[in-house]
Formats: sequence, C-alpha cells, structure tokens
Amino acid sequence: MSSVLHSINVSAGGVPKLARRSAAVRVGGVEGDRQRDLRYHGGPTRAVSLYSLELIRALQSEGNPIDVGCIGENFTLEGVPWDRMVPGANLEVGEVQLELTSYAAPCSNLVPYFAGGKFVRVAQKVHPGWSRLYARVLREGKAQVGDAVRLA
Repeated sequence: MSSVLHSINVSAGGVPKLARRSAAVRVGGVEGDRQRDLRYHGGPTRAVSLYSLELIRALQSEGNPIDVGCIGENFTLEGVPWDRMVPGANLEVGEVQLELTSYAAPCSNLVPYFAGGKFVRVAQKVHPGWSRLYARVLREGKAQVGDAVRLA
C-alpha cells in the first residue's frame, strides 16, 4: 500500500478539526487553521500536526469514539510506517516538505474522544508510538487529499 494524505483538517481553534480537500501550507501553518493557545500549539516548530489513520482505526477498535480530526491533527496520513515517524525525520506530502520536530502532548480537550476520558492513550511518554507529531515546514506549497506521502 502506498502512503497518502487521507485528510486535511482545520478549525477556528480547538477540536474537532474539520476536513477540507486542499490547503496551502506555509511556515506559519495550514491555511484556515487557528490555534487557541499558542503556548502549546502552532508556531514555526509546531506548524503542522500529523496523525495516522491506522492508529485512529486501532483506537476505534479499542472502543474509543475518536475519528479523523478529533485529536487536532492537520494531516491524517494513511499507510505511513508510524514507527519511523520520529523527531528529525523529513516527510514530503505532495509538494510540501516537513521536518518532524516533536511529539504532541495530549490535553484535556481530547477527553470526549477516549473511553473513560483516558486521553493519555496517545501520550508518547505513556504509550510510545501512539502520539501525534508536530512538524516545521521546510518547503511551502499546496496539499491535497490523495497526495503521495514520502518519508525520507
């Protein structure tokens, strides 16, 4: 299976982020997306948040009422080997190039999307390999659902 951009998700602040077909991706983030608390979200090293469709499906199979965009990811990726998604890795999404910068710590805004409110299910320190990641934008461009994803 090839790796693709399954969904682009944005919001005026908070979760869930809602899907759109395409968006410009700039050093400052994804067009149409806004973060409410810039102490923890956004900025040049956290311009894009990424998560795995396969992990969302696995979390659903555990009984969590999570779906695409619910935990604040801008890009939901399909077919990407998540064990290789680590800070320092480079990723191309269509014409956009990203550098993974850090794991995204979950916050209490995610409570509704986890059985029993246990949002720490996606905390890297508690469950390594299940976290979202943040990325900086190395090459700006337009991203579209269905774009190829290449992990360098």
